[in-house]
Amino acid sequence: MDTNKVWLVTGASKGLGLALVKQLIAQGYRVAGTSRSLGSLEKVIEKSDRFLPLEMDILNETDVRKGVEATVKAFGKIDVLVNNAGYGQLGTLEELSDKEARENFDANVFGSLNVIRQVMPLMRTQKSGHIMNVASIGGLLGAFPGWGVYCATKFAVAGFTEALAAEVSEFGIAATVVYPGYFRTNFLESGSLNLPQNSIQEYTTARALEVKHKEEIAGNQPGNPELAAEAFIALGNMQNPPVHFVMGSDAFGLAEAKINMLRTDMATHEALSKSTDY
Repeated sequence: MDTNKVWLVTGASKGLGLALVKQLIAQGYRVAGTSRSLGSLEKVIEKSDRFLPLEMDILNETDVRKGVEATVKAFGKIDVLVNNAGYGQLGTLEELSDKEARENFDANVFGSLNVIRQVMPLMRTQKSGHIMNVASIGGLLGAFPGWGVYCATKFAVAGFTEALAAEVSEFGIAATVVYPGYFRTNFLESGSLNLPQNSIQEYTTARALEVKHKEEIAGNQPGNPELAAEAFIALGNMQNPPVHFVMGSDAFGLAEAKINMLRTDMATHEALSKSTDY
């Protein structure tokens, strides 16, 4: 492992971001971690000369630029960026307001793009780097009633990561979209998961899935955050990292189901699909 690499991790005060930062520090890496609140970082991560806590609003480009500059000033470079900041938004497409939907896209999509824009000039100059964008298995399979907008944000993350990988390969830079399944973090708690402000009770399937996440899935997720951190570090040390990485056995099974579904639909309607050519 190359512990000389410098990592920048957004959303580092909880969840997978926190597990990753702690593991990086323990293994001797230098890492900058961001949160909207500096105090939230200082409460959960001990002071270290290998850790730079940054208060950063990823929706504010000036804030992001200052955070990137502070990281370079402290550590000289950025080798690996992990765009992890974001939150979950429950609610069917009908019941979520325009404001709720746009705010979820702002945090999960446009915030990451802000960070990428500020880090890319540095990585292009270095002619090296690796950008990991954390999506969700919900960014590969959207068939979760009441999670439509959230899944759409994560599909967007997958889409721009594919494009990014193609755009930056000529500079020796890699890009990976990570699709985690359910990990035993605080993601399903308030503060990380928003409920719809105006729910429509007729959506019984969506309501039942909300209850299932609160009462059955929360606290029983199969994924271990510590092992997820190890997987992120393994990706960061690969010479040829994948563009797509499915994280967790549950996510792997759902990804296989999506692939099979797509193959079935394509095979069933192959003749109609190909009937549209001149």
